Amino acid sequence: MKFTLSWLREHLETEASLEQITTTLSAIGIEVEGIHDPAAELAMFRIARVIEAVQHPNADRLRALRVDLGDGKEYSVVCGAPNARTGMVGVAALPGAYIPGTGITLKVGEIRGVKSEAMMLSAREMGLGDDHSGIVDLPADAPVGARYVDYAGLDDPVIEIKVTPNRGDALSVRGIARDLAAAGLGTLKPWDVAPVTPAYPSPLRWRIEDPRACTWVLGRAVRGVRNGPSPKWLQERLTAIGLRPINALVDVTNFFTFAYGRPLHVFDVAKVAGPDLSMRMARAGEELVALNGKSYELTEEDGVIADANGVEALGGVIGGEHSGCDEGTTECFIECALFDPVRIALSGRRHDVRTDARSRFERGIDPALLPKALDAATHMIIELCGGEASEVSAAGAEPAWARNATLRFERIRNLGGLDLPDDEAVRRLTALGFCTVARETDRVTVAVPPWRNDVAGAGALAQDSALPADRAKAAAEGCAAVEPECDLVEEVLRLGGLDAVPAVSLPLASPVPRPALSAKQARAALARRVLAARGMQDCVTYGFLARGQAALFGETPDSLQLENPIASDLDQMRPTPVASLAMAAARNAARGFADVALAEIGGAYRDPANGSSQLAVAAGLRAGLTGANWAAPA
Repeated sequence: MKFTLSWLREHLETEASLEQITTTLSAIGIEVEGIHDPAAELAMFRIARVIEAVQHPNADRLRALRVDLGDGKEYSVVCGAPNARTGMVGVAALPGAYIPGTGITLKVGEIRGVKSEAMMLSAREMGLGDDHSGIVDLPADAPVGARYVDYAGLDDPVIEIKVTPNRGDALSVRGIARDLAAAGLGTLKPWDVAPVTPAYPSPLRWRIEDPRACTWVLGRAVRGVRNGPSPKWLQERLTAIGLRPINALVDVTNFFTFAYGRPLHVFDVAKVAGPDLSMRMARAGEELVALNGKSYELTEEDGVIADANGVEALGGVIGGEHSGCDEGTTECFIECALFDPVRIALSGRRHDVRTDARSRFERGIDPALLPKALDAATHMIIELCGGEASEVSAAGAEPAWARNATLRFERIRNLGGLDLPDDEAVRRLTALGFCTVARETDRVTVAVPPWRNDVAGAGALAQDSALPADRAKAAAEGCAAVEPECDLVEEVLRLGGLDAVPAVSLPLASPVPRPALSAKQARAALARRVLAARGMQDCVTYGFLARGQAALFGETPDSLQLENPIASDLDQMRPTPVASLAMAAARNAARGFADVALAEIGGAYRDPANGSSQLAVAAGLRAGLTGANWAAPA
């Protein structure tokens, strides 16, 4: 996941530097994969004014410029851009600057007899896009001499993190800010959302036909919207993290996916065959043409969103092309739903669809966030696109997510090896959103927040069906008691930095280490060395060959014939590795290399009815003429 530093600061009140933030993230278990800082790459580029642009005296396609970079000097620049003209304002680089789009470091040069002391830059040369039709053309009032990154607002580093499968809450900017605040790097800013006042009944209503497809869903329409390009700030925010802005309605849903870890989807009401939108399982033969332009054959194990005409979306994974919002949309319907993580993961894997929505739903999202997220998205759509909101349409019910977990303070020392004051352990949990339910001398019981579905969850304990009922029950109860406590220990430890956990060596089973190799492995290694010392090349061959060839070297019982061979002439398990080596020697001789010395440690196969069915054999074979030494004839 990627996010910008300024986006993080919208949720986190902090004075911490970029280095402090990234170091803390890695210390608390959120691995930082990379940092892209445009300001560092573009720091040497300055806004410049072209004082004069004339035709190059010795080249038809070049222009000779005199350029002002705001330092009181004039620079001679040779430029091939067709839009270079007198009076224009652009971006220039001086000698010593690295040009990311071309990979060169600029030097003073002479082009066709005219000195070039700087370079006017295109967007592609700065690594800011693919446009190289001409040099960047800035407004006339752009401050000459100022850094371009400051003027263009590019001094905003992009941080990329790797999120483990259990941390769905960390796939959001707000979730990252919450962790950093709990680690002492600032304060989490409040997020208050005012309720939306409805202006008309919802034109669409939800219906859950199968709870496997969805457990709870909310929706609200907004009519009178003007769906054009999203504002510059939103486009820049999405572009910075690698997303392509589409239109205002779609961009809002992408914004909420990354800002709050809450995937949304918008339908064009005019394209939906209403009034019902159904959450159900797909039917045999149904297909979906998705937003990525691909068509998917659905199975009866896929949960879908459907209208009267058929499937409109693969629930929680990807929307359909037919009902998507475009510039002609005047009324949209916002979907905010809760899906089963396992079913989402299986559907995404089955159809090989990887989306930002899938990556969050399959990890589990905050089940209590739906009403607040729907109100916040409605406010944002009305702010950007205008219009008025309908009543909320709902189906299903909020799941019973509330649960408690107990931590015995001694377990921090026993499991984590860290001697931490009890009050500090409670403080760390509270900072993460865990509320104290009961506090005793040796333990604390906390309420788990809804966004941490990985703590004290139901889990999955695979038990042997032959296990006696009393033992199975005891094991399940023990698992339910131990795992939540281990989750809390992990949270307490990581917030202090994983590097603060003392290193403890595992106890030695014996003062004398066990042999690294078994007796059989040692014999095989010795045999291989002896054969190699005799000048033989170690081979690895198939354990099967043609039945007629195998019969030349031993018995070929039917019990050792392959039912499904990889090739028709490899249908019998070999009686000895010598057979395979002989065939290899024959292939070498047929290709003009008759002098070989081959060896193999491999299997020889016997009829299981006669005892051991597989023997380990060391075999060697020489063919052709071999010299005793380099000085003697063959």
